[in-house]
Amino acid sequence: MGKLSKLIKYLLSRPPEARFEEISYVLEAFGYQETRVRGSHHAFENEQGEVIIIPKKGGKKVKRTYIEETIRLLDLENWQDEN
Repeated sequence: MGKLSKLIKYLLSRPPEARFEEISYVLEAFGYQETRVRGSHHAFENEQGEVIIIPKKGGKKVKRTYIEETIRLLDLENWQDEN
């Protein structure tokens, strides 16, 4: 099991918080690039123009709400079933 698979499995457990670097790694693996930073809010955009805003709590953590939004946007539950 590679790093990406382990991170996705961890995110699917819906932890109360995750490190920003973990969310960023997963988004970038699915073709998103960080396009803008305003304070603690980081915007990621893919080639189709879909944007997701991920705010960092305390400069390092991401709350469960944004973890769930990432799971939904990337359809990680189906991705895990396929891989």
